[in-house]
Amino acid sequence: MNRIDETRPFIPIRIAVLTVSDSRSLEDDKSGATLADRIEEAGHVLAAREIVTDDGPLIAARVQGWADDAEIDAIITTGGTGFTGRDVTPEAIQPLFDKQMDGFSEVFHRISYDKIGTSTIQSRATGGVINATYVFVLPGSPGACKDAWDGILKAQLDYRHMPCNFIEIMPRLDEHLKRGN
Repeated sequence: MNRIDETRPFIPIRIAVLTVSDSRSLEDDKSGATLADRIEEAGHVLAAREIVTDDGPLIAARVQGWADDAEIDAIITTGGTGFTGRDVTPEAIQPLFDKQMDGFSEVFHRISYDKIGTSTIQSRATGGVINATYVFVLPGSPGACKDAWDGILKAQLDYRHMPCNFIEIMPRLDEHLKRGN
């Protein structure tokens, strides 16, 4: 079913990682480091990496700024997807989506369920597209970041992945803007 077509070239993209946390710094941010390491190991470019506090307007501003940057192709956030009062990442980002990617959440939860059972329902992981930039909103645990990257993103962000992948449709993500619709 899924396979890598070795006749196609690998196309690296530029990915930004945003950790949402009131208590982490770059030095002790295990989830952000997990994503950064996997991005670079896969052959992509870590375009930016930052930490912002659990503050909706700050999260939205950083994600929108990166989505508006033509040098960034994808954004992965980690943290703030739970149910506590400080968990506001989905609320900050979902209104920015041009298109929501329901399947990302569904597949993430399926993978997560196989690892942590019903505890997966405590995450509001989501994905979408903002200004022709892919955005993936992940929980703040390194395990969840590994599951999302290893189980979904590594393949979908590889042009060689068949039968389809996110890279091959990137040039058409903003075609509605080009038509003036």
